[in-house]
Amino acid sequence: MQWASRDHTHPASVCSLPCKPGERKKTVKGVPCCWHCERCEGYHYQVDELTCELCPFNKRPNANRTDCQLIPIIKLEWHSPWAIVPVFIAILGIIATTFVIVTFVRYNDTPIVRASGRELSYVLLTGIFLCYSITFLMIAAPDTVICSFRRLFLGLGMCFSYSALLTKTNRIHRIFEQGKKSVTAPKFISPASQLVITFSLISMQLLGVFIWFAVDPPHIVVDYGEQRTLDPENARGVLKCDISDLSLICSLGYSILLMVTCTVYAIKTRGVPETFNEAKPIGFTMYTTCIIWLAFIPIFFGTAQSTEKVSDNIIKNQILTCLFQLQYL
Repeated sequence: MQWASRDHTHPASVCSLPCKPGERKKTVKGVPCCWHCERCEGYHYQVDELTCELCPFNKRPNANRTDCQLIPIIKLEWHSPWAIVPVFIAILGIIATTFVIVTFVRYNDTPIVRASGRELSYVLLTGIFLCYSITFLMIAAPDTVICSFRRLFLGLGMCFSYSALLTKTNRIHRIFEQGKKSVTAPKFISPASQLVITFSLISMQLLGVFIWFAVDPPHIVVDYGEQRTLDPENARGVLKCDISDLSLICSLGYSILLMVTCTVYAIKTRGVPETFNEAKPIGFTMYTTCIIWLAFIPIFFGTAQSTEKVSDNIIKNQILTCLFQLQYL
């Protein structure tokens, strides 16, 4: 018997062909012996001939979708553009800050340095140095120690800077207001008193951080949701410290409170005599700082990638730090 096919072979005696790896059989309604082959899509893999199942959250299907494999884990690398720019700025900032500190130490007993309030200036310089230094902790490979230092120093540099500026503006305001009423100098305006007030403000930040340590000890996590792309081949897990956006804002919240209070005093002292030459630069610094913070917060929360958030946070700190150096020092 000769079949009417092109190659004269006998026709297949089945209504469906076997499915390929990664495909499941979907039975044709009303014809139980026949099926269509349906590919397992997305993060699904073939369990058996009839079933596709979703891979666990930390896994993705292999090339032929017959099993699941672990999603590769990445972290912010030093050679990443998100790291190179902040590191470059931080190095320049640390060099500039060190130069200013050395200059202050060299001319420590001169009238100009003493008139600038050298004690609080050293506190402010320490805060500026910490703001630049946090760059390297934010980019370093996350582990428990690095995460602990991130929590500790994240808001500490800003706290040092704002505490020193707040103490200065408060002192200027009290001297000016007291001068309207009497010739007697107000209390707690000596350098020692100013340092006690400043470090009392800083201690509140440290207390908050230590409470944070006790309530939620630092640890690392792998975030598989951040870069869970539609194509499983491009999926990545991000290794990072377990610091939520809310925790980050809470950590910086005290510094923001100091900033707002300092801005209020800067507004109150904007009309002081020219002899208080610190008032106007501090005021301009605080006004600009508020604008930067208002721009930073929505940008930070609107950014999905943690690497971009880290870079945004670092650059924001560096902009504010540069502002302190240019306008005040």
